[in-house]
Amino acid sequence: MPESGMKKMHLPLPPETHARLRRESVASGIPTTVIAREAVSEWLDRRERERIAEELQAFAIANAGSELDLEERFESAAADTLAEAAT
Repeated sequence: MPESGMKKMHLPLPPETHARLRRESVASGIPTTVIAREAVSEWLDRRERERIAEELQAFAIANAGSELDLEERFESAAADTLAEAAT
């Protein structure tokens, strides 16, 4: 996304987190803003996947044995998918 399309915010950081961010920026040659932006984006993506997995798990538990329960042949595939999403 071009810089002109970015929204700005002030993000106070603990001194040690700020120092680590600066060290990584110097070591990698990547601006601190890019590192922070990517870290926030990755965190949000992970939380979204976790939330979906939690919602699916809650739905499966609430509907176990009902007409909304998965057919037995799909259960292992669903369990594998939930396990992968949680990691």
